[in-house]
Amino acid sequence: MAPLARTLADAWYRDARWPILLRPLEAVFRSASALRRSLYRKRLLAVYRAPVPVVVVGNITVGGTGKTPVVIAFVESLQQRGIRVGVVSRGYGAKLRSPHWIDADSLAAQCGDEPLLIQRRTGCPCVSAPDRPAAVRTLLANAAVDVIISDDGLQHYALARDLEIVVIDQRRATGNGYCLPAGPLREPVTRLQTVDYVLYRGGPEPENAVSYEADCLVNVDSGQQLPAGPEALPGKVHAVAGLGQPAQFFDSLRALGFDLVPHAFPDHHSYRRSDFAALSARPIIMTEKDAVKCSGLAGANAWYLKIHARLPTAVTDAVAELASH
Repeated sequence: MAPLARTLADAWYRDARWPILLRPLEAVFRSASALRRSLYRKRLLAVYRAPVPVVVVGNITVGGTGKTPVVIAFVESLQQRGIRVGVVSRGYGAKLRSPHWIDADSLAAQCGDEPLLIQRRTGCPCVSAPDRPAAVRTLLANAAVDVIISDDGLQHYALARDLEIVVIDQRRATGNGYCLPAGPLREPVTRLQTVDYVLYRGGPEPENAVSYEADCLVNVDSGQQLPAGPEALPGKVHAVAGLGQPAQFFDSLRALGFDLVPHAFPDHHSYRRSDFAALSARPIIMTEKDAVKCSGLAGANAWYLKIHARLPTAVTDAVAELASH
């Protein structure tokens, strides 16, 4: 995250007073956002409706909310029920000029780290493109699916959707409640009243809470698996995270009992061998999203923490019911 963006994010979530100076710009952003949504709602701008149901899993804030593990959990839940599911994603961080069909040979630089992670974890058909309708058309032209999940895309109104699910971090919530650039919101908080489900990462209520469970440690290069605890990697470890909220990853490792030295990188960071040059003396633990970009870069003693998101049953049932019709 760039220094200015980091300063803004800190101010949004720490009740700083100075972002109020940006309220005039926020008013312009809110007006433009409302006008754009209205144009799509009135069909004055083209809206593509796919021949199969589309479920959007997104958020209304900038920065990480743990959305990708939620998408993976939905895909796996549907697959277990025999439902054919495909995923489309923007492919943030990749320089995409046309839709990219993701396969075993794809690289994060070509398609984005998050959709690459989703495809590798689930094996489902997955296409990345900033143009969501184009991504859906490419997906449908190459795979038979019963339902499509859009990873993010809540504000991409050019793609019609049948179900909207928003993921919010319980700890950070909606920050100071302002829209960009005075606050972290992509749309006014009232937008939450129009979606089908709001899920809270770390929320206390079972009916709308998302929890994350550690599965195991996986070697980045070899795929070897170890228990997710300090008995597997004793002593200090280097913890690496290129996320919107790296501190949450570090906290999760501490909760598992690891003694760590944290290393935070920008979200969607493009790793180089030099990033790990000074870390070779101890084991390295990173996120799975980082690991898809680090094969052959971090050394033989680099591992990622594999996690699973646990979703409310009522929400997974609703998605499955939609996909079955």
